[in-house]
Amino acid sequence: MGAAALRCAAAPRPHEPSPERVSAGGARVLMSISVLGVSAWMRDYLNNVLTLTAETRVEEAVILTYFPVVHPVMIAVCCFLIIVGMLGYCGTVKRNLLLLVWYFGSLLVIFCVELACGVWTYEQEITVPVQWSDMITLKARMTNYGLPRYQWLTHAWNFFQREFKCCGVVYFTDWLEMTELDWPPDSCCVREFPGCSKQAHHEDLSDLYQEGCGKKMYTFLRGTKQLQVLRFLGISIGVTQILAMILTITLLWALYYDRRDPRTDQIMALKSDTSQELLKPSLTRIFEHTSMANSFNTHFEMEELEVMQ
Repeated sequence: MGAAALRCAAAPRPHEPSPERVSAGGARVLMSISVLGVSAWMRDYLNNVLTLTAETRVEEAVILTYFPVVHPVMIAVCCFLIIVGMLGYCGTVKRNLLLLVWYFGSLLVIFCVELACGVWTYEQEITVPVQWSDMITLKARMTNYGLPRYQWLTHAWNFFQREFKCCGVVYFTDWLEMTELDWPPDSCCVREFPGCSKQAHHEDLSDLYQEGCGKKMYTFLRGTKQLQVLRFLGISIGVTQILAMILTITLLWALYYDRRDPRTDQIMALKSDTSQELLKPSLTRIFEHTSMANSFNTHFEMEELEVMQ
């Protein structure tokens, strides 16, 4: 009985959480946080674009292409995925079947939603033809540049010209035509520094961006670096989710079929020891009976020989 208890105590606990499962969960949480950061970064980026493209076809295309995916879906999915990852880690450590089943189902649903979002972003990439009416609308917004109550518009123009390396709507002279400025903003300079535009205006116009921002806004719809980063992170999260689901299935399989109650193992060990202890006296008695029978037969044969003599 003591040997059985020692064997039960020394037996290794099955299905300890492996480092692979823990690291996969941590990587998934980190990538979810990264997607949230990229989504916030892209939100600020899109706000500047929408500020300039209001009441144009570009604005409609931007909203249809990016906003249904970036904000209501991707942010909600990433927040939910962080919570799911924590509960999945707890289920793995505690070896809780209910938590692991819920974790697997949640990963499957999230994966389907992410796949639908990825298909949406590729399907909704709209190519908008350049229209002169949009150019006129963009030029009309240049008149408020630099005014104190239109700082948001000033920031949007400076951001867009720096980001897309352009100046004005069609050409940098649009700033001289549509505003009271004597030279374009410093954000039009190839090498920007305070007063660079004034210096370029008087010395070398090649120091200013020569291409207008009007057509650049249309090329924006073909995909930005933020969207590419978001897609890359989405694919990475999808791959880790598939690996996590495979590992979860193997863990569920092992826990469901191999997990045993320690009391059952102790009872089986006690039964084995008891049967061995009961078997030993039986074998001893059989051996004693066999020895007695052999000695009796030998004694009987000796008596028969004496009678015959």
